[in-house]
Amino acid sequence: MAPAPTTFRITLTGLAALALAMGIGRFAFTPLLPMMQADGLVSIADGGLLAAVHFLGYWLGAVVAARVPCPPRLLLQLSLLAIAASTIGMGLTADMTVWLVLRWLAGVCSAWTLVLVSNYYVSLLAARGRPALQGWIFAGVGTGICIAGLACLMFMAWQVDSARSWQLLGVLSLLTAIVLGLGAGAAVPANRPAAQSQAADRGPLHWRIVIAYGVMGLGYIIPATYLPVMGREIVPDPLVFGWSWPVFGAAAAVSTVFAARLHARYSNRQVWAVAQAVMAAGLLLPVLYPHIATIIAAGLCVGGTFMIITMIGMKEAHRIAPPRDVMRHIAVMTAAFATGQMLGPLFASATYDLTGSFSAALVAASGMLLITAFSLLQGPAAAAVGSRTDGGRAATQQPYEDVT
Repeated sequence: MAPAPTTFRITLTGLAALALAMGIGRFAFTPLLPMMQADGLVSIADGGLLAAVHFLGYWLGAVVAARVPCPPRLLLQLSLLAIAASTIGMGLTADMTVWLVLRWLAGVCSAWTLVLVSNYYVSLLAARGRPALQGWIFAGVGTGICIAGLACLMFMAWQVDSARSWQLLGVLSLLTAIVLGLGAGAAVPANRPAAQSQAADRGPLHWRIVIAYGVMGLGYIIPATYLPVMGREIVPDPLVFGWSWPVFGAAAAVSTVFAARLHARYSNRQVWAVAQAVMAAGLLLPVLYPHIATIIAAGLCVGGTFMIITMIGMKEAHRIAPPRDVMRHIAVMTAAFATGQMLGPLFASATYDLTGSFSAALVAASGMLLITAFSLLQGPAAAAVGSRTDGGRAATQQPYEDVT
């Protein structure tokens, strides 16, 4: 039997896994998209299609995550290796069909990684009485985004083409995946848990948070896909617009650590609603005043909130669901999130083709974010305060009574 992992190892491994799976596997495409455009490989519509197919894979991965007939530890190891391989593969061909398959595969495996890390690593920290460290695990997404963004900034400065950039990020991912695979340890079970079929083990899905989580996926993904492209349209110099993505990632990394400390005073829903409103405001900034400064500010607003909402959403799933049903709740929320992500790039690229601007898509997404932010504050569950996330309810929390 493998020895129990230390709290530090749990935190660091969870952070690194999300940095690889989400920061690079999911989001390296964003800073690489304007580079691929400059190399004459893709258009805005092509970029939207690649993003949508990736998020289709992410949606599928989330839907089947709780039912994959594979031991969790092996599934995590294979997912990380597949993400690294698909990243390298993007730089080995210019065939659109192959790219679509690779981005789909990366989407499936990114979802599996997020669900596994959210279910096992987060629960372990809660069980050890260290919920504040959960913010460091989710900071991995922003850390990976920042690393990928800074790497692409250097690639553009050194005139490295997009194909070689994909390959270099892929090699970095592969080395990281090997280290993480060897060091996964006892934090994730080596054997598949027995299937649970008793109705008493299943809790009702709470559609208010599922819908809000899905709208966040649609709202954040437009700048998360096109922010560097928007910056490039205003200032073509890569050493200027290229900073938009590292700023986005840095804001995401810092935000989760900060937000993890708010739960002593505010409920999950209260923190989530405020973050959703700030994101809505960030989407409007480039519409009201198209400038590289507002592009950077939008990156701060969206980057500084989307991982807070991701972390809070996972914590809320642990709070409202019976312990044996947490993974199903996480999977449903992740599927809603992925649905929003699929629709976002297609909607944004379609309105761009019609109007020559992302403004209409940004305004529409901002409005939906504000409506769902308000809905999160309705009902007694919105006032429940506490940070326990092990599937039970903290003594300071009120009973969950949402019937939406």
